[in-house]
Amino acid sequence: MKPQASTLHDDFDDPLARVEEVEETSEDDLWFLPSPNEEEPDNLPPGPRADPGETAVLDYWRAAEACNAARLARVAGRLGALDERLKRGPQGWRHRLALIEAADLSWFAGDRIGPDRLALWVSLRLSGVQDDTAELVRVGWAVRRLTGGPGPEVNLSAFLDRRDPENLGDEAEPFSDRAGGWLDLMEQATDLHSITRACMGFNIWSLAGLTQHGDRIEAAVTAARIAASEGKGAVFAPLSMGGARALRAGGPPADRLARWLEGTETACLTAMRHLDDIEAWSVRAEAAMTPLSGKTPRVLRAVLAEWPLISAPMAETMTNASRTAVQRNLTWMERRGLICEVTGQGRYRMWRAAN
Repeated sequence: MKPQASTLHDDFDDPLARVEEVEETSEDDLWFLPSPNEEEPDNLPPGPRADPGETAVLDYWRAAEACNAARLARVAGRLGALDERLKRGPQGWRHRLALIEAADLSWFAGDRIGPDRLALWVSLRLSGVQDDTAELVRVGWAVRRLTGGPGPEVNLSAFLDRRDPENLGDEAEPFSDRAGGWLDLMEQATDLHSITRACMGFNIWSLAGLTQHGDRIEAAVTAARIAASEGKGAVFAPLSMGGARALRAGGPPADRLARWLEGTETACLTAMRHLDDIEAWSVRAEAAMTPLSGKTPRVLRAVLAEWPLISAPMAETMTNASRTAVQRNLTWMERRGLICEVTGQGRYRMWRAAN
């Protein structure tokens, strides 16, 4: 029997056949290779988004005004009534409301300056040992701006009394540029009601880079002046009297404007009650003090109508009367229930009109 011829393939694998075998191997058998990339759910937090353009910002606030049109009309009526009341009232009423508003704003901003401390600082530049002078200066600025003078849209830098430091870095944006950007946006919103524009300006204040050391009084005072810019009697629109709901941020523009209108309406009603009370007191005090002679009783009565709280040194300075004459009239008014002492101290006493 003839032996079968042996071949090379009997002893060795064919290299070409090996390549074909690898190509035909299923991918499931290649356990040692990494699996292909698959789509996985993106659970990462979203990255920063681009800020909407100025046109979009203005459209948001136009839509917010449309959503709150009925309440806006009511609040505008409240502010108009306050404006008319102040237009025909004595100048001291404006100063009185400015002091009350500034003191309330200081609590909103965290400074917590009481009316007594504020009155002494504004009138005599007196401060206590534990008083923060910077806080008093800030609230004193608010009183001046709420009392009168050019508005913020004339010259914002001058209105805020802010300037760039001399060592401003090359990368820092000058304050004039930031203020100019805010003013440009406010200029484009002239079709909005002044109350809506004030709310918008307050809410974009930090976005424009105008916030300094976390101070919110500047933004509130600026907005209060803008809201009353069309008036003849009211220098500002009250925002913080009776609570600071108008100044609480958060939510879309429609919600912010709704809170703004609610808080402004409450503040206007509170301001009107203040004026009602002080007007009734003035009539009562004038009738009771008719028998008194001299100019001191009349001037002292006007000072008490202008200032929520007064001390004897304050009254002496403002009436140009002697300390003896001032003290004698204060004692007379206190005994007849026209004024009441609020400190309960033997020294540094302060009085207010007794409503």
